[in-house]
Amino acid sequence: MEFYERRLPHLHVLGEPLFVTFRLYGSLPANRIFPRQNLKSGRTFVAMDRLLGSARSGPLYLRQPKIAKMVVQTVHDGESRFRRYELHAFVVMPNHVHLLVTPKVTAQKWLGPLKGFTAHEAIRILGLHNTPFWQDESYDHLIRDGGFDRIKR
Repeated sequence: MEFYERRLPHLHVLGEPLFVTFRLYGSLPANRIFPRQNLKSGRTFVAMDRLLGSARSGPLYLRQPKIAKMVVQTVHDGESRFRRYELHAFVVMPNHVHLLVTPKVTAQKWLGPLKGFTAHEAIRILGLHNTPFWQDESYDHLIRDGGFDRIKR
């Protein structure tokens, strides 16, 4: 079991399903503040997801087919080529990604490389310089018994 906390708490257990969301840097409005005590709340996740899903401005790089295809291929490679996780489901949205995986290695060995590689490639494709691509932290939660099928739908 791996637990660490930065702005958000993270609890990862090898062999246990995990739902992860990561987003583009600057994809939430700068004026939208989530109080620290509410960051662990499921309501906070829903509010953030609604903001991301309804965004009409901010970075929407994942709408670009070349960027989206590269992210999709990298997600698949994490399972088939590198065997870092079992991939159950995922979706690439215009400004964020949702993954449902069962990790076989720690997050530092699968999520870090996934975000690092895709950021490097996207920045190269887009011709950006000195610009962060992904927000540095992800939102994740372990899937408890009975919750797997509900999320997978």
